[in-house]
Amino acid sequence: MSQQQIHIDFTSAAFRHRLKYGGEKGQALAKAVGLNKGRTPAIVDATAGLGRDGFILAHLGAKITMIERIPIVATAIQKALQVARKAEPIFAEPAKRIKLITGDAIEVLSNISPQVVYIDPMHPARKKSALVKQNMRDLREIVGDDDDKQNLILAALQFASQRVVLKWPKAASLPNDLAKPSYEISGKTTIYYVFICSK
Repeated sequence: MSQQQIHIDFTSAAFRHRLKYGGEKGQALAKAVGLNKGRTPAIVDATAGLGRDGFILAHLGAKITMIERIPIVATAIQKALQVARKAEPIFAEPAKRIKLITGDAIEVLSNISPQVVYIDPMHPARKKSALVKQNMRDLREIVGDDDDKQNLILAALQFASQRVVLKWPKAASLPNDLAKPSYEISGKTTIYYVFICSK
């Protein structure tokens, strides 16, 4: 694993386009985490990965805590954030609202009293590898499958004070023994399952 590498970039032209024209707070991701209706909760991205969803939410004004347990990936995120913080405001401002923690989210969540927890676990590989971009294939090679994702979801439900949001493939069923979501927001290929916490 020490020879494996992954490149993360928050300042590309393609990502700039995503930030500018992605739908702002009207997009499904923002609605799922509760950024609509004038609210701006603090959000924990418990499975940071390539960091894009967390960065988008920071762009929309939220304070983000990213958690990544694979040191190689966490290092790549940190380097990308350092570059973004020195770039133009569309990148620098969101990057300044992001804190990165390297560690296992199941353990970290119990210590940070999260309001909203966002979970986007590694999903089963698509049969047509051409559908998956190279950086995502690199991430999968390093991370593998998130075999403990059900434990992470249960931990998030235990510690989140407002809501837990689970990003999940449309074609896949939810893990067994999981409480019924409060509601869901459906996209083209994924569903955001929203669990409202009553605490």
